[in-house]
Amino acid sequence: MAGGHMKYRHLSRKSSHRQALLRNLVTSLFENESISTTWHKAKEAQRLAEKLVTLGKKNTEASRRRAHQIFYRPIEMVPKLFGPIRERYAERPGGYTRVLRIEPLKEDQAASAILELVDGPKDMRFAMTARTLANVRRNKHAVNEITQTNIDKVTRYRKNGEEELEELTEKMEELLDREATKGPPAVTKRKVYPKEEVRTHAGFF
Repeated sequence: MAGGHMKYRHLSRKSSHRQALLRNLVTSLFENESISTTWHKAKEAQRLAEKLVTLGKKNTEASRRRAHQIFYRPIEMVPKLFGPIRERYAERPGGYTRVLRIEPLKEDQAASAILELVDGPKDMRFAMTARTLANVRRNKHAVNEITQTNIDKVTRYRKNGEEELEELTEKMEELLDREATKGPPAVTKRKVYPKEEVRTHAGFF
């Protein structure tokens, strides 16, 4: 309808190509727990990934058939979705994925992002919270309200979340100690279009 609100991003592709792209992205997401792509592709893949987790939590024959239709490698991915992933999010009411903006990955400076499964082994916010907490402890500061809120968020639905956060925080403290002895890293000017070599990135763009 002319002037109507766009219900989804077309991603400059025809329908079949768009669906193939999103299926490829979510297959990689559930395989690797985290992927890097453009911001718009991440937001569209996030919608499909959330639906897949919901299918996994339903755990019916119909939901399994639907998951088989979406994944490119269903023999590998369906057991993971209806096994570890379903158990991970059994108590979580929603918000199974997260999109984080990052520095542009492509040389055309297109907006980039990381799409990840929350509470997993590659949860970036969990790692960032642990690093912040490590900094607070090293500097002997009190935990402020924002940091405490983040601690509560990343441990609320994570199994053994507090213990895992404490373990990772200790590792971060050791890492920060090593970084302090080496001194600050050298600052290099980034070239948008390097002449010497062409950068390549793993993932789907």
